[in-house]
Amino acid sequence: MQMLDEKSDNDVEVSWEDQQQINRFSRLHARSSDVEEELKARRAEREELDDLGMELELLDGERVLYKVGEAYISMLQEEAVAQLEQDTKDADEELERLQQVMEECESGMKELKVKLYAKFGSNINLER
Repeated sequence: MQMLDEKSDNDVEVSWEDQQQINRFSRLHARSSDVEEELKARRAEREELDDLGMELELLDGERVLYKVGEAYISMLQEEAVAQLEQDTKDADEELERLQQVMEECESGMKELKVKLYAKFGSNINLER
């Protein structure tokens, strides 16, 4: 048995700065997980917009119900196509923004992993 007052070779002092880096890694990891879920939802939404575009092409000047938020609005097919184009553009911009946030989180986590593993080695586990 190891005596409590003895230090083993695996003991590494955790400074305040180290703890701040660990906390930052944890926040980045949580943010990354949230953004990943949001990306999945937005990609599914984008696929639905593509499907809607194909359906609208099959109509011939008819009135359609187009979902705006939680409500459906009756509009002509041409108006629905214009609205769909705007919604698709907005969805693409949101996907791009979320992807950029995800890349920033991953970059920050990678940088912190290098620093923390260099100091703590196998005494810390930063893998998902």
